[in-house]
Amino acid sequence: MPVGLTRDAGWEIGVSRTLHQPPQAVWEFITGPEGVALWLGAEGPLPAEKGAPYRTADGTEGEIRSYRPGGRIRLTYGPSTVQVTVTPGSSEGRAVLRFHQERLASAAEREERRTHWKGVMDRVAAGLG
Repeated sequence: MPVGLTRDAGWEIGVSRTLHQPPQAVWEFITGPEGVALWLGAEGPLPAEKGAPYRTADGTEGEIRSYRPGGRIRLTYGPSTVQVTVTPGSSEGRAVLRFHQERLASAAEREERRTHWKGVMDRVAAGLG
């Protein structure tokens, strides 16, 4: 099976980075208005209730599937699913931020989303200072 193709969730991609910020600061940023605009393209803050709808500036609609404060958001994004997690890094004052997207249609879409998420990660890191 090709890299990125799963039996159950189609094509998927994950991008992660260790940031020189405490996990709580990263979480507050990515769930606040500025962070939500950077990674999702929606006006924030993001709703925290399971089943709550959202709409991005480009018209993509979805809903919150799960929301674990301080740690994980899982939401639909059109026909795909996006999960965002924040975990403690290997040393104090660091956090690992991960974006994972599944149910992609093809290897080409997987590569497009890889480029997208790497750019998002760069913008989030810059936004955190």
